[in-house]
Amino acid sequence: MIDYNSSSSISGQVTALVDAGMQRVRAQQPARDYLGASRLGAACERALQFEYAKAPVDHGRSTCGRMLRIFERGHVMEDCMVAWLRDAGFDLRTRKPDGGQFGFSDAHGRLRGHVDGVIVGGPEGFRYPALWENKALSAKSWRELEAKGLAVAKPVYAAQVALYQAHLQLHEHPALFTAINADSMEIYVESVPFDAALAQRMTDRAVKVITATEAGELLPRGFNDATHFECRMCAWQDRCWRTPA
Repeated sequence: MIDYNSSSSISGQVTALVDAGMQRVRAQQPARDYLGASRLGAACERALQFEYAKAPVDHGRSTCGRMLRIFERGHVMEDCMVAWLRDAGFDLRTRKPDGGQFGFSDAHGRLRGHVDGVIVGGPEGFRYPALWENKALSAKSWRELEAKGLAVAKPVYAAQVALYQAHLQLHEHPALFTAINADSMEIYVESVPFDAALAQRMTDRAVKVITATEAGELLPRGFNDATHFECRMCAWQDRCWRTPA
């Protein structure tokens, strides 16, 4: 319930209204009826099952307004990065001629992915066509990426890139991965060669998650302790730990 108490600050009152509006709009959006390729690199296969099966999240775990604004920030910064790359001379395509997103569908539509874009030409020193993926990150997360590289710092994103390269036949040339520091607006760029082994592992994982879920089989948890960081952040923590290991 929105708190209109006179003791609430105007910031709190307006934020509550904004949160409620964003959550109302989100609730009206159709639920995803497939396993998203962007999530396959997640640490826990059981969490992927809950996500694929559209299991209700634990009480109090619905996505809050602040997180929805962070998601929206990512979309806005992606649009900025598109414009900046085009101004820099890259022929970046984010939509097909019919207006649809670039993407793929596999396993009879049960596995799908949508890419940020494809670079088909541009400055010398790069190879085309190339997959393009972009993220907007907090300063801490961005610095970790800069220090360790995509595969180590962000394995979920690395898996996403490998799957997209494989399924869209963009594996011959390295992908261009960009990340914007949402605090300082610094840009990190990495050329990501195709990792065939990673793409195969993630494809096999998708088959495993989909098959087990549709057979009513619950896969093992990714961790042995409910207090593990990944478990504490999981929207299905209570549901998971009430069920057998």
